[in-house]
Amino acid sequence: MSHPILQFGTSRFLQAHVDFFVAEAARRDPAKALGKITVVQTTSSADSRARIEALKKTGRYPVRIRGRRRDETIDATIECDAIGEALHADEDWPLLRTRIEREVKVIVSNTADAGYALFDEDTRDLLDSPRAPRGFAAKLAVLLHARFAAGAAPITLLPCELVSRNGDTLRDLVIGVARGWDLSAAYIDYLTNDCVWVNSLVDRIVSEPIPPVGAIAEPYALWAIERRAGMVLPCEHEDIVITGDLAHYERLKLFLLNLGHTMLAQIWRTRDAAADMTVLDAMRDAAFRDPLEATWRDEVLPVFAALGQRDVATDYVASVRDRFENPFLVHRLADIARNHGEKKQRRFQPVIDLARELKLDLAQKRLRDALESA
Repeated sequence: MSHPILQFGTSRFLQAHVDFFVAEAARRDPAKALGKITVVQTTSSADSRARIEALKKTGRYPVRIRGRRRDETIDATIECDAIGEALHADEDWPLLRTRIEREVKVIVSNTADAGYALFDEDTRDLLDSPRAPRGFAAKLAVLLHARFAAGAAPITLLPCELVSRNGDTLRDLVIGVARGWDLSAAYIDYLTNDCVWVNSLVDRIVSEPIPPVGAIAEPYALWAIERRAGMVLPCEHEDIVITGDLAHYERLKLFLLNLGHTMLAQIWRTRDAAADMTVLDAMRDAAFRDPLEATWRDEVLPVFAALGQRDVATDYVASVRDRFENPFLVHRLADIARNHGEKKQRRFQPVIDLARELKLDLAQKRLRDALESA
């Protein structure tokens, strides 16, 4: 069986987003999906291992969609069967090299906040080694070199990490690895001009796992993909938007939804609140909701107003409130607070920088205080 989609990452998010889209598209019309997915575990996580082992047994898992959409209550469980193969990078590296040489057409990834890290131990010696590199960029440098050497067609890479211009960023990292290893100019040109590195933005709250594999998610979903010549998509789906203005979607999500989550996590940490407190709990507590609403109103929406986007941003905030108040999702602030310092920098600082760039007279005290706190 052909597996034209290669996915790095086993997260519940991917299960309820990309993998879910492919499963739905194939169920409605097989011609709307590219084919089956090979999922690759890249970490030593025990939870990831359990997911991989479960997928090896059945290749199926449930996604439960719960919440409100257009005044309708949604509570449905969909069985997803888009994953045809589950591998571990460290154990199945030679097989992965074989897969990449001919079969794969699209690479999807979500390697978490530290996924783009580089490691000194990843050297040119790994280019023909049966051992996988440690870093994701180095893994891609090796796999794409094998594809290049085999003379296979160019490939589309669709990273889903929450990094601005994630396709461009990942491309530059892989090219940097290739140059550091002193690989050929022809291979550098292949990476630069033949491979299609696509910037994209993913948006769906996936609040809980269903062990050993599966997830609970909200009805809202978006995969905004920047239009690139020659790109191949895993599927066609109504929640996939092809756009020439990805920055618009990025700003809305980063400055309003992601920032809102991290501000609630900041308040939770400051108040030393209950370990099991959820976003819904926080939205029902004035000590959390009032400062969040004030941050949106006084420190973020004026930035969108200066861009001529107040109405769009106000409407998006209203949708975010509905999502935060979803009574069916258990979205714990403790989960949101992981890698909190890095998330604050990525979600708060750009709003401050943009306000300064626009020469706005905004104190943005809550955002600045949060950045300065431990």
